Amino acid sequence: MSKVALVVDDSMLIRYTVCRSLEERGFIVESATNGLEALQILERVIPDVMVTDMQMPKMSGSELITELKKNPRTAGIPIIIVAGRASGFDEKEKRANFAIYKDIDIQSQLEKAIDAVMGKSQGQVAGQ
Repeated sequence: MSKVALVVDDSMLIRYTVCRSLEERGFIVESATNGLEALQILERVIPDVMVTDMQMPKMSGSELITELKKNPRTAGIPIIIVAGRASGFDEKEKRANFAIYKDIDIQSQLEKAIDAVMGKSQGQVAGQ
């Protein structure tokens, strides 16, 4: 059965890039432009992995992760955050499994992140 990914980012370009990369790896991809849209999708789909931006309107990535971790249905979803290197989110957000940067080649980073969270141990945090 195909794996499902949820991509949450208010940037259409980043959303498109990440979605396309995941589809090339055989994922069925759902996408949302903010955390509130993502929560609506999560009512009907439990993805195998979620890729989320941290800075979004309506509901930030951090607020979205808080909601995911509170709900037993979604608490175990591996999370990959997409952050600007200057934002510091990769250091602060310890609940994510991996962090990638939107100002470097997203596709190659995403490959490593997916391999890390889907193939190897689920509990690794980026940089540790």
